Amino acid sequence: MHFIAGNPVMPLVTVAAVVFTVISIFGYYGANNNGVEFFVESEPEQAIVYVRARGNLSLEEKDDLVRQAEEVVLAHPGVTTAFSFAGDGGLNTDASGASTPVDTIGQVQLETIPWEDRAGIAELDGDLVLEEIQAELDQIPGIQTEILAQSRGPASGKPVHLRLKSDNWDDLISATNMARAQFEQTPGLIQIEDSLPLPGIDWQIDVDVEKAGRYGADVATVGAMVQMVTRGILLDTMRVDTSDEEIEIRVRLPDQDRVLSTLDTLKVRTNQGLIPLSNFITRTPVAKLAKIDRIEQQRYFDVKAGVAAGLTNLTVDGETVAVVRVVSDDATGMDRYDVQTLLGETTSSSLTALVDAGETTETPLNANERIALLTEWLDTNPLPASINWEWTGDQEDQAESGAFLQVAFAGALGLMFIILLAQFNSIYNSLLVLMAVVMSTAGSLVGMLVMDQPFSIIMTGTGIVALAGIVVNNNIILIDTYQEYSKYMPKAEAITRTAEARIRPVLLTTITTMAGLAPMMFGLSLDFMNGGYSIDSPTALWWKQLATAVVFGLGIATMLTLVFTPSMLALRVWFVTYVQWFAQLLAKLSMGRGSRAARDWALRRQAARIKIPEIVWDEDAVAEPETPLELNPPMQAAE
Repeated sequence: MHFIAGNPVMPLVTVAAVVFTVISIFGYYGANNNGVEFFVESEPEQAIVYVRARGNLSLEEKDDLVRQAEEVVLAHPGVTTAFSFAGDGGLNTDASGASTPVDTIGQVQLETIPWEDRAGIAELDGDLVLEEIQAELDQIPGIQTEILAQSRGPASGKPVHLRLKSDNWDDLISATNMARAQFEQTPGLIQIEDSLPLPGIDWQIDVDVEKAGRYGADVATVGAMVQMVTRGILLDTMRVDTSDEEIEIRVRLPDQDRVLSTLDTLKVRTNQGLIPLSNFITRTPVAKLAKIDRIEQQRYFDVKAGVAAGLTNLTVDGETVAVVRVVSDDATGMDRYDVQTLLGETTSSSLTALVDAGETTETPLNANERIALLTEWLDTNPLPASINWEWTGDQEDQAESGAFLQVAFAGALGLMFIILLAQFNSIYNSLLVLMAVVMSTAGSLVGMLVMDQPFSIIMTGTGIVALAGIVVNNNIILIDTYQEYSKYMPKAEAITRTAEARIRPVLLTTITTMAGLAPMMFGLSLDFMNGGYSIDSPTALWWKQLATAVVFGLGIATMLTLVFTPSMLALRVWFVTYVQWFAQLLAKLSMGRGSRAARDWALRRQAARIKIPEIVWDEDAVAEPETPLELNPPMQAAE
């Protein structure tokens, strides 16, 4: 540190090296990261099986199909309990955060064996159990099924969720079909669905108002007669002791008369007597509409999809040539991969040649990467001009959470700057303290690379925000000590003494914090009640990314701070010194050799040539006094 602070060049070299290191970390992470995820992915312990079918099915038929799915679920050894129901009742009561597919006829809710009871048993892994159940369910004829694993974090549905909005109905239908077709062509997307109305027929009843008026009838009267055939006419509401809500009182025809043909026989009472309803109404079959969804006063449809787990993109010069699944981390060449999809003009032989030549790069295939790929397609404007589109669902939640963390991060830095400015009374020192936050962020990214983790919006982001309040402590200690020492010793010497005096407390606090979080970073859980430990339990996985961000961010930021902060302090000292020298030189040259500035310059140079005398105290040469000294001798004038 004395070599850095006492040399006018080394502070510049040190600062440049640290800045280059931080920028290199950001650049390398941008090119070699493991992607971004909203929340930590953990092994599922609960799931919902949606049973989907289309057609005019009776409740008995729906119950039979759901019962077949339930038997498959209960037959699996990895499932402990299951609960199922058929029909519309309860389809929207799940807490998964996902909307139920429109063609769902029932669902099966299941629980797997608790993780602590199946830890270490590979065949009972939660993801594997759901995968095997899905394979068995696919063998049931007449239905489609999809399994939604319950999220341990914020409730969410399918990660790829595109919303299309328009006031033009025909364009909206066409755009939804086009988007679904593109989803189906995109590798890695599974369980694709849309919210288009199911195929079916609705009956549109048109009233000839003019003809009805000649008979003395009106639209309200006709509407009441139609309600008699359908859901009934609302007469009143009432409260009963057994219910907290009002009960509707409706009048309608008996069950056997609630058919469309009844409209041909119904008669309307008018001032001209009973008139057949069929005299002024017509029935027309139209495409089924089901329901109307609007957002911001525009109708919309959604196209959703899940993302297959464990897939990887093989890229060459930034262009994806194949989607594969890594089957063996120890193998090399094509033995390492199970090819899922070849893209573009890539063939099996050309892919083998590229892999053998080492020209391919692995990039993870996840929801954010698929959304980016689909966004490139949407940016080419393939949809009608009247269509507005946006990514919602998980993507919308990620954007909101990311925006919140950015605001929280900026707010934290702003508050810290105000406090530091009030304490140090120096903008330079306050900004220097906050520079540790940038270094800690770079350290967190190193942790993501070393631990082979994706960047989690929630957990990693929270860890970086938490680091902002931790890493500044080291800088505060160094700068505060430097300001104290600089009051009674040269500034360069004060920098060296500060580093010497504070390296122990800085390292102690850093190492103890890192050691305390290390078990959490490695996913270690200790059972204090029953004894023993476990690795990567579902609960421990929650905190791995946060702990990794704090441990690596704190460690690397501390190492960089120990050289960067003294270098920045020395840089200011040398900058002020050189400015003063330069100003004095200008004054000497501009005012002449006889000026006061020139004389002062000459005197300082002469004083610098004189060596400071040293007084050497030789203890052996001092004679012992013959008489004992007084304890408190009187002070002499010469003394």
